[in-house]
Amino acid sequence: MTKDTLNKNKRVVVAMSGGVDSSVAAALLVEQGYDVIGMMMRLWSEPGAGENAPANRCCTPDQMADARQIANQLGIPFYVVDVQTYFYKQIVQFFIDEHEKGHTPNPCLQCNRKVRFTYLLEQALALDADYLATGHYVRVQHNGSEYQILTGVDDHKDQSYVLHMLTQEKLAHVLFPVGDYTKPQVRELAKKYNLPVASKDESQDLCFLGDGDYRRFLREYSEKAASPGPILDQDGNELGQHNGLSFYTIGQRKGLGITTPEPVFVLQKDAARNALVVGSRTALGQQELTAVNVNWLNGSPTLQPIKAQIK
Repeated sequence: MTKDTLNKNKRVVVAMSGGVDSSVAAALLVEQGYDVIGMMMRLWSEPGAGENAPANRCCTPDQMADARQIANQLGIPFYVVDVQTYFYKQIVQFFIDEHEKGHTPNPCLQCNRKVRFTYLLEQALALDADYLATGHYVRVQHNGSEYQILTGVDDHKDQSYVLHMLTQEKLAHVLFPVGDYTKPQVRELAKKYNLPVASKDESQDLCFLGDGDYRRFLREYSEKAASPGPILDQDGNELGQHNGLSFYTIGQRKGLGITTPEPVFVLQKDAARNALVVGSRTALGQQELTAVNVNWLNGSPTLQPIKAQIK
């Protein structure tokens, strides 16, 4: 019995975005004999009126049209699921809340945790699918009784760290077809399959920001996150005023708007005092950190000291 014959009885829902990675993922799965269904999420978009109103960058009409065209070309069903309200509560509000706490959130991690590999995976399983596939550059290896996440073949595109939250249960139901390829190879595959998105640019901005300007977004959606306050040195002396803690990152040197005898860097964003604390480069060094939302893929934390590269 061939692999294609074995895969024919396996149904896969592919999370499609209209981009080259998810399109090639779908094409590879079709070629491998899977029963493939394309699915795209309609995410929350900033309300507004007029030609200058921002639009959601992740599910525009053009992107939906591209995804639908790819699905038609591959001969697979295509569905759009409306997750606007859920996405706003889980991702957009999280983004705002974390900035108000003085943190620098990564909403893409939260989206993978709460939306793509929870809500969308549940939708896939509800369609009697065996797997949910995405265009992430990552690999999954099954070693007997457990699954492991491996880095993608393309070091420059590796996305394994944004999938650290996946559990053994979820890893049993996910596929990452492009993880074994480099980005240039994926584009070549798109040309091979005659996909019209082969040369399509990829966005590096947050998907729910129409113009990519998170500062503008926070000014409009969070009075607290964009509230001015003091810039303090480590002794508590006021050196100037900041424009809102959300607009600065730890380690930042340029753009502080203050003049000091020696270069200073952002050391802390003190949300309780709405203060930006700055100091010398040497003060940036840290001996320890506290990690949250740790996920031990094998289900059990290690009891021994380990060496790790932190991203």
